Amino acid sequence: MGKKKEDMIQLNNPSYYNNRELSWLAFNERVLQEALDPRNPLLEKLKFLAIFSSNLDEFFMVRVAGLQDQVKVGFNKPENKAGMTPKQQLHEIALKNHQLVTLQYDTLRKILYPKLQREHVHFLKVRELSDSQQEALEVYFDEHIFPVLTPMAIDAYRPFPMLLNKSINLAVVLEDTAKEADSEQRTRTAIVQLPAMLERFVQLPENGGLRKLLMLEDVIGFFIGKLFHGYEVKSTTVFRITRNADMTIHEEGARDLLKEIEEELRKRKWGAAVRLEVQKDGLDPVILDYLMDELEVHPKDVYEIDGFLDLTVFFGFYKKMAPIWEHLVYEGKISQLPVGMENGKAIFAKIADEDVFLHHPYESFEPVVEFISEAADDPDVLAIKQTLYRVSGDSPVINALKRAAENGKQVTVLVELKARFDEENNVHWAKELEKAGCHVIYGMTHLKTHSKITLVVRKKQGRIERFVHLGTGNYNDQTAKIYTDMSLFTSKKEIGIDATNFFNYLSGYTEKPEFHYLSVAPFSIRKDILHLIDSEIRYEKKYGNGHIVAKMNSLTDKSIIMKLYEASRAGVKIDLIVRGICCLRPGIPGVSDNIRVRSIVGRLLEHSRVYYFHQNGKEKTFLSSADMMTRNLNNRIEILFPILDKRVKGQVWDILELGLRDNVKAREQDEEGNYGYVRRIEGQAVIDSQMELFERAYQVAEDEE
Repeated sequence: MGKKKEDMIQLNNPSYYNNRELSWLAFNERVLQEALDPRNPLLEKLKFLAIFSSNLDEFFMVRVAGLQDQVKVGFNKPENKAGMTPKQQLHEIALKNHQLVTLQYDTLRKILYPKLQREHVHFLKVRELSDSQQEALEVYFDEHIFPVLTPMAIDAYRPFPMLLNKSINLAVVLEDTAKEADSEQRTRTAIVQLPAMLERFVQLPENGGLRKLLMLEDVIGFFIGKLFHGYEVKSTTVFRITRNADMTIHEEGARDLLKEIEEELRKRKWGAAVRLEVQKDGLDPVILDYLMDELEVHPKDVYEIDGFLDLTVFFGFYKKMAPIWEHLVYEGKISQLPVGMENGKAIFAKIADEDVFLHHPYESFEPVVEFISEAADDPDVLAIKQTLYRVSGDSPVINALKRAAENGKQVTVLVELKARFDEENNVHWAKELEKAGCHVIYGMTHLKTHSKITLVVRKKQGRIERFVHLGTGNYNDQTAKIYTDMSLFTSKKEIGIDATNFFNYLSGYTEKPEFHYLSVAPFSIRKDILHLIDSEIRYEKKYGNGHIVAKMNSLTDKSIIMKLYEASRAGVKIDLIVRGICCLRPGIPGVSDNIRVRSIVGRLLEHSRVYYFHQNGKEKTFLSSADMMTRNLNNRIEILFPILDKRVKGQVWDILELGLRDNVKAREQDEEGNYGYVRRIEGQAVIDSQMELFERAYQVAEDEE
């Protein structure tokens, strides 16, 4: 008994765990590495810079903001894995982030700009233009930019303005040339915000195919004196603020959750500043101190940028240039229709015959849309029930559900209003669905509904049939083109009953049902995963063949990590494919030396969650909406479901096995928590798992022709 207690204390050692936030930064660093990878085309590299910036914005708005809030209220308790206090985390985050942002801009300036110049694209400053070009630009400024600008003076009657989250602004120091007074009384400060509706890139007329691009803020800064007649411009500082955007939803006492969300969305734009980015070129040190004081930003959260601010602008640049520069983007890949669905065979007949497995985007998301669309129009369909977490702007899924309600079918849709940064979109869709006659519910108090499930109830020849779709990803036809996800269609009776009980539990008053096959968080997924690991330990001790393979986005749950450490110590071989955060450290002697952790970051966003247990040859394979994160297992409605069909099990295993052999886009974590590219042994075949899966899908389609 004493030994077991000693083991638990040992496995609780903070040095065996990666801090959650620093592990996330390590993931974003892997994203940044894609901008440096010579195998990626130029426009794709620029897009990875944009992804890195977008990720970092969200990280500051939510994670850094949360830590800063803890410090403000005096909370200094260490987090329960790596044992770091909020202050320690903020210190380490700042150190790492400053390094990464410097690398990001060095990559743009030293590597990607020269490549753009070889494509006849030059980013210039206004001061680098000829006199005639400046004169032409001034005409453009006067006609197209000046009318939209609003100078905001700061004085005793006009306080520092409330600036929009992620907006780019110019802080202008002015001197009154008319007044005879001391310099302090003559000095004024004003703010000019970049209008969001104007293009950030200002393009000069092309000359022989040469594209000369200027940044909007540079153009405004050059001619900004036109806004302040009678004053001399002494300095112009370009800056950007990031605000706390985490929402506090008071569900108890909120009579209308829809209105509560809408109110919080309005507040999000004006949260406390958590980061200040300033452009080095033209930076006024006095103004920087003034901004830090007004915004109450700590020096460690100030980023002096050697370049223009907010590289998410390259998303738009990519979209505009990709059709022109086809040689500078990835080769187009076409999602294939699954075997048996390519000839227009009715989807319900296909599912009635056998379980249908889909792997997106290698296989098309279209059958999922078609499943809901056909159910909407099928006179034999009585009811459709579905959960929605994130959907696209003009969603064919939403349109089908509205049509189903208009056709008289009972349509129940659980719309998760608290899906972070999709709240506004989901509020809109909830209202649209209600107008069409759908019964819309918003989940359970204090829990996010993150599960991906659709149930279609059909009456055929006097018999009730249930068809179920379960998945690892959202019902979003757009992200399905770039996220790797898995899903399953089944007409198995017990799963249909489970789906019925699941929806009844969410929409009505009933005790938590007993399920035949589904495992549901926050009630049982953690318990079931721990039980499966325990059984694998027993098989290892008896037969010596224990093996666990798990693929997920993030791994943070301490109880599961400790159980995996326990399994490793018992000799179980454990292979983990964790794209993002991983608080587990592999390769620690006596603790995790039987665990291997790899991360695949490439062209597609790895998003599927798969859990495999060898079970002495009685292999058990599960797909899930849930990562092994504490928040998913405690605070979300998630579903873990088994793959029962032997053929589908084989398909899923082939995908896992290929991911474990990737030696192009895979990185492996060492015992210190650092990641490095997998080293390819001389003579070993080159394996890019994502591209190989596209080729396999193509081959299957060709074989069927």
